[in-house]
Amino acid sequence: MRILMTLSVASMVLAGCMQDLGPAGDTFARDAAKGVVNNVVQSRFPGVDAAPFTDCIIDSASSGEILEIGQAALIGTTPATTNLVVEIASRPDTVRCAVSKSLGAQGLSL
Repeated sequence: MRILMTLSVASMVLAGCMQDLGPAGDTFARDAAKGVVNNVVQSRFPGVDAAPFTDCIIDSASSGEILEIGQAALIGTTPATTNLVVEIASRPDTVRCAVSKSLGAQGLSL
């Protein structure tokens, strides 16, 4: 229980720090979130190259969603985190991005 409380407080402090750091905090949050998203994509879709999908999911996420996903790097991925990643992945802009990147057609307009 004490460990859970410590991790919870640490994640809240981290979220506050990332917001206060401006661009550096945004970069840190996005990098933390990318690791979480990459793991979720790999576990949900084995055998798929997760990198292009991860980038598209991060690019489609709001700053609040990025912070929420990034906190999972500290406290661990929960079903809510996985559901959030899947929800972002199913957005039309995310799907278009992923199809474009996976086909190598960066200029393709869908």
